Amino acid sequence: MPDQLDMFGTHRSRPAGLGLAELPSQIHELGRQLPQHLRMGTSSWSFAGWTDLVWDRAASQRVIAKQGLTTYANHPLFRTVGLDRTYYAPMRADQLAALSQGLPDDFRLLVKAHAECTTVRFSNRSWHRGRAGQRNELFLEPTYATEVVVNPYMQGLGRHAGVLLFQFPAQSVPGGPKSFAHRLGEFLEALPKGPQYAVEIRNPDLLTPRYVSALERAGATHCVAELPGMPDVHKQWEVSGGTDRPALVMRWMLARHHNYESAREAYAPFDQLVDEHPQVRLAYANMIARSSKPAFMIVNNKAEGSSPLSVQRLAEQLMQLLS
Repeated sequence: MPDQLDMFGTHRSRPAGLGLAELPSQIHELGRQLPQHLRMGTSSWSFAGWTDLVWDRAASQRVIAKQGLTTYANHPLFRTVGLDRTYYAPMRADQLAALSQGLPDDFRLLVKAHAECTTVRFSNRSWHRGRAGQRNELFLEPTYATEVVVNPYMQGLGRHAGVLLFQFPAQSVPGGPKSFAHRLGEFLEALPKGPQYAVEIRNPDLLTPRYVSALERAGATHCVAELPGMPDVHKQWEVSGGTDRPALVMRWMLARHHNYESAREAYAPFDQLVDEHPQVRLAYANMIARSSKPAFMIVNNKAEGSSPLSVQRLAEQLMQLLS
């Protein structure tokens, strides 16, 4: 966006640095109307395709990754964001503290725990090349999780800590669902008290009453995630406690007819809705409308094509239900 002329015909320069796009007044009004217990946001923020949706100018992914979070956090619909990089490599407390500098007091992060906590065995084609094909001795190991994940999360983020998410990939779990529920419960109960823990599973057979009971005993919550292979989100919500949960954590991640690679190819640069899924949107809106507990909603670009626009549509759907 070039320099503009003011009312007297003189040049008015843009402010330095990456700024928030000029948004329609209805988005600002929508942000003011949303329930205070609800925090919506996107899965990461480093997307160059969001020019005029979030960013006020074109910028590289590197610049957005470095400068974009504080700008993102001033968007009227965004009160949380997913921090995905911690799944691939843990971050120290000082790194998390630096990341949270300049954020609004009321902004919270949903942070993924390191994959070492949740992976039984790294596949031969794993992103973790140093561990490819290896069995993971740190799976559900609470001392490692406490020292490398939980303590830095609490110390680094402080008031900006929202949810700590343990994402379990689709995998073969030793002992099956019963053993998994037992080990998960012991693991969660051994972690420090204080954070709101959430668990996302990608094996549908693990979604059992024993699993839900393990979460309840530890004060954790099931993350209701829209993903291929998992039950529909209303079923997940219902089975995992419905409104009876310490927090409502939701992630709308991936259209069911795609994998992540095909969705990236179909939807990039993530600047428009390509495949809308109104039934999923309505299901999430109904969950939020019926909940009085803290609610976190994270939307991925690969759900419909553009997560900022999906968040806007979801907010509009929710306000229709609440009106």
